[in-house]
Amino acid sequence: MSTPQTLHFIANEHLPSQSGRFFDNRSPVDGRLVSRVAEAGQPEVDAAVAAARAALHGPWGRLSVQQRVDLLYGVADEINRRFDDFLQAEVADTGKPHALARRLDIPRGAANFKVFADVVKNVPSEFFEMATPDGGQAINYALRVPKGVIAVIAPWNLPLLLMTWKVGPALACGNTVVVKPSEETPSTAALLGEVMAKVGVPAGVYNVVHGFGPDSAGEFLTRHPGIDAVTFTGETRTGAAIMKAVADRVRPVSFELGGKNPGIVFADCDFDAAVEGIARAAFENTGQVCLGTERVYVERPIFERFVAALKAKVESWKLGRPEDPGTVLGPLISAEHRQKVLGYYEQARAAGATVVTGGGVPEVPAELVGGAWIEPTIWTGLPDDHPVVREEIFGPCCHVRPFDDEAEVLRLANDTPYGLAATVWTRDLQRAHRLASRLEVGVCWINAWFLRDLRTAFGGSKLSGIGREGGVHSLEFYTELRNVCVRL
Repeated sequence: MSTPQTLHFIANEHLPSQSGRFFDNRSPVDGRLVSRVAEAGQPEVDAAVAAARAALHGPWGRLSVQQRVDLLYGVADEINRRFDDFLQAEVADTGKPHALARRLDIPRGAANFKVFADVVKNVPSEFFEMATPDGGQAINYALRVPKGVIAVIAPWNLPLLLMTWKVGPALACGNTVVVKPSEETPSTAALLGEVMAKVGVPAGVYNVVHGFGPDSAGEFLTRHPGIDAVTFTGETRTGAAIMKAVADRVRPVSFELGGKNPGIVFADCDFDAAVEGIARAAFENTGQVCLGTERVYVERPIFERFVAALKAKVESWKLGRPEDPGTVLGPLISAEHRQKVLGYYEQARAAGATVVTGGGVPEVPAELVGGAWIEPTIWTGLPDDHPVVREEIFGPCCHVRPFDDEAEVLRLANDTPYGLAATVWTRDLQRAHRLASRLEVGVCWINAWFLRDLRTAFGGSKLSGIGREGGVHSLEFYTELRNVCVRL
């Protein structure tokens, strides 16, 4: 049986690379070969950008807002019609449990198209009347026009969800896109091309090129003179490299980058809800969530009880194959990423951390030994300046530390170069609101985690990003405002 191939999608066609170069896409569950993926060189990126430019000034650019909205609704409906195809493709790449992908990844991947279609359809505009110097009158009104060809650089942790979070508003606003999915998770981006073509999205509106970063598809795309803007989710240092790549051409960027997010638990919290919330925030998707909580601060009177309850909760969760309905935790994305995370596990152990649970590689059945399995891990006892407490690990782990008062925990929470998200668990809503206004983050949850209204502003501060996405806030990046002044 031949190995499936994942090809580029350019101008509504699946195409190989001119060079004939491919790379392996392997399952993180057991190491088996999922597909051979075409690696883009400069010619493929040139072709994708040219197709996007042609569509921008061709059939796509001539559609009305309502016609675009209708097509995007069609995309969402077709994703849902092919739900199981997207589920299988996403799970094959990521190894995440079916239950999680069914609840989160695929529904949100479809919803992103409808949400932003509705936003664009209903967005207000500006209108001003003015007097002219000679005593006459004029009116001014604003047009939102597409920014152009958008480079979409998507991550591997929530591949479909975070890719469509960018593609949805970009297309709703009338732009065209060239998507570079992570080399770890190419499948759903390619599958989405079939959906686009099926529902009648014109050729060149949605294009996909596969490959890596430096000296590959990522670098060729971000440096391309035909790109008008770049949106990226991923590591902070990669974001910095992209900023350098676009600086000479002064191209706008939208970045959602790394985080080292604090979870703050006060003694007056709903204890069971806080344990459940922190467990999800630290360990869901095997800790591979940019909004996850790797630093937990617990008020001292409940510290020992909370650590014991968190340990019991995490140890009750089953690691296993994605299709097993009892599976809660899957593998990490790759063997390489596991080595990185295990490096932090070793640093914690060497520094004398108390390993509450985990700390290594679990025993798994023989057929899973080739996968990137790792134990969910809880530590206590590390100093505040230790790398495990300071640096983003992006694995299923957290360090738990006691605190004594609000001023102390606010200082600890803000003592980081990152500023993406925080969670606060307390019944005292005055205190919660007070902390939310002082925490240096883009998103603050009170007695919740990962609860998202897609109309709200989303993004990070400090090293966690530039710009905001969500609802009308996405339009600020994906459109340009053009003022029209009419003398009456």
